[in-house]
Amino acid sequence: MSDETIIQEKPITMVELSEDLAKLEKEDELNFRANKTKAYLSHFAKLKITEVEEIKKKIQELDIPRLKERQIVKIIDMLPKSEEELKMLLTGETTTITDENIKKIVEVTKNHVKKK
Repeated sequence: MSDETIIQEKPITMVELSEDLAKLEKEDELNFRANKTKAYLSHFAKLKITEVEEIKKKIQELDIPRLKERQIVKIIDMLPKSEEELKMLLTGETTTITDENIKKIVEVTKNHVKKK
């Protein structure tokens, strides 16, 4: 086993991870796990990095109290199309988000899904 240390923990979207793996692949050959992850991401991460940044910015501009970065990342990865989908996505979280704020988030994600 290698002795690796965690320098920083930061939640990233599947698209950002895919971009990072692509950069690593240019430098060196990916290991087995990285290749499996890359295959998974190629199947599920369909957005462009610019789209991810745009959605993240719009959600952050909503200024929703107690909404954490990891929750925003989860929302971007799943792009819920309804309030029920968003509520299911946030079920395990201890953060309470009002119905009004849930509607705002869904509007952002629905508007993006319509563009596709």
